[in-house]
Amino acid sequence: MVVQAREGQLTNTAAHVLIATAVPAERDAVAGALHDHPALDVTAVGVGPAAAAAGTATALTRAELAGTPYTLVVSAGIGGGFTAAPGAVLVADAITVADLGAETAEGFVPVTELGFGTVTHTPPESLVRDLASAASATVGTVLTVSTVTGTADRAALLAQRHPGAVAEAMEGFGVAEAAAAHGVPVAEIRAVSNAVGPRDRDAWRIGDALAALASAFGKTAPVLESWKNT
Repeated sequence: MVVQAREGQLTNTAAHVLIATAVPAERDAVAGALHDHPALDVTAVGVGPAAAAAGTATALTRAELAGTPYTLVVSAGIGGGFTAAPGAVLVADAITVADLGAETAEGFVPVTELGFGTVTHTPPESLVRDLASAASATVGTVLTVSTVTGTADRAALLAQRHPGAVAEAMEGFGVAEAAAAHGVPVAEIRAVSNAVGPRDRDAWRIGDALAALASAFGKTAPVLESWKNT
């Protein structure tokens, strides 16, 4: 289900932004912050990169068939932070899949080194800069994983492989793959709910993260509406 912030008439030349979250709680937090922003649609596309890619591609196709194609896609939600505290807002300057490849005797080999595919999508620099400024966010790589990190050893390994990583989540790369297939630029905004590392549900701050996510979109909505891919 796609949630529109307010009923409005879009023109073929207007900005039309799809914001893809994993679950309805994230969708509702974002949508609740987007009063009077009819160009921004929010939909929950499912958990994990495969569901995210399928759900995003479906939403993009429907909009194209309706004659109101999306001009930008944003992957949004809560996630684990490598160093940022719960409630911090992060904007991706790279959307990287961390576990797509092969395990070998010498270690992990990303799919690109196997001779095919891609592992990173790069959001437009001007958009990253403007989003981070509006939301007072930290910029860095957001990793996409199919299995959430639950140990200190894996957290350390990911940080070593990806020195610029600020967060991990499960949908960004899938959203980005769908956007790329449709020729639409992509961005990713995350609010930190927990630390990447040993699984400790008592330390999670999901409510704080959802509130931070909503606040971030309240601040970045004008950027998303006005940004043009030039």
